[in-house]
Parts: sequence; C-alpha cells; structure tokens
Amino acid sequence: MQIVLHLNDLPEGLVFPHGVAVDTETMGLKIGRDRLCLVQLCGGDDVCHLVRIASTVALAPNLTHLLTDPAVLKIFHFARFDVSILEKTFQISILSFYCTKLASKIARTYTDRHGLKDLCKQLLQVDLSKEEQTSDWGNDTLTPEQQRYAANDVLYLHALKEHLDATLMREGKTKLFQASLRALAEMIQIEKAGFNVEDLFRH
Repeated sequence: MQIVLHLNDLPEGLVFPHGVAVDTETMGLKIGRDRLCLVQLCGGDDVCHLVRIASTVALAPNLTHLLTDPAVLKIFHFARFDVSILEKTFQISILSFYCTKLASKIARTYTDRHGLKDLCKQLLQVDLSKEEQTSDWGNDTLTPEQQRYAANDVLYLHALKEHLDATLMREGKTKLFQASLRALAEMIQIEKAGFNVEDLFRH
C-alpha cells in the first residue's frame, strides 16, 4: 500500500476511472459541532490519498469537483455520516454514491455484523486494526499509525462492493438496494434541514 499525503485539497489531474472509495475522519460524530479533519480516497488500487483539512479551509476545488461529479461513483461505508459532513463542510451536494454498510444490511440478513472490520474479516479475510479510531485527527501531524488506519478505511471498499453486489444480485435485492440509496440521499437532505428522521416518521 502506498499512502500519499496532501494538504487541504487533491492535486490537479488526479482521476479515478473505476470510482473512488471515500472516508472521513473528524473531531467527533456530531455534524453541527465537530469539524472535518481528514478525507481519505482510493481508486481501487493500492494507492491511498489522504487530504488533511485545516480548520480554516473553506474550499477544496479539486476535491469538491470530484465529489460532485455524477460520472464518478463514490463508495462509502456508512455514507449517512460521511456524505453529511462533506456536504456541510464544503457546501456541496454529493452525487452518485454507494454505501457498503447499507448494501450489507440488505444483502446479508443472516447477520447483524455490518461494520467495516466485520465485513473485511468475513468477506475478504482481512483483519483490520481499529486502535486509532478515537485518536486526535485535528493534529497538524498525523502519526504513521494514524495514516495506516485512515488508508485502510478506503483500501478495501472496492473489493467489498464487488462481493456485496454479487450477493444483492443473487438474492434479487439489487433494485431494493438502489431504492434504499435514493431514500438515503433524501434522508440526508432532511437531516441537513434540521429534522430528526427517526422522530419525523415516528407515530
């Protein structure tokens, strides 16, 4: 695996012809309170790009162009959070995305284990370390351990998508998953407007 560090934006001319796996690291898990610190990207090869986002950054034109390009599929694990924090930070709308966690919940109803670590272990026989999950991602310098952890969060998403797509097709659930992705995109917009989706649809 090769890790390439960038500050505040991707370089010009970087392309991802097979879609791009995307993840984020933040100061916490509350969208309105915690800031974006890092964006990880991988094109399905062994090269992982880490974009460290300074607290003062408002624009990242190359990164946001990629995220808003409908021709490039963005592969997330738990897109509900990552899409929300990216859209809030950069004031954009992310088009054309896939969520491996949502795909797993629809395809793999025989289990309740849909975390990234679980999927990598069960589908790819890869044992991910989560030791750096709660480290301080706002530091100006990322440790080698943080870099490896962050890169691993996107390194395997293309392979997971391939496995999950095959199971969705086998079980006749591809159209249901596609409908769920559309519903997720709308749900994210409802939450951005300040509503709690669970409360909104409760009796």
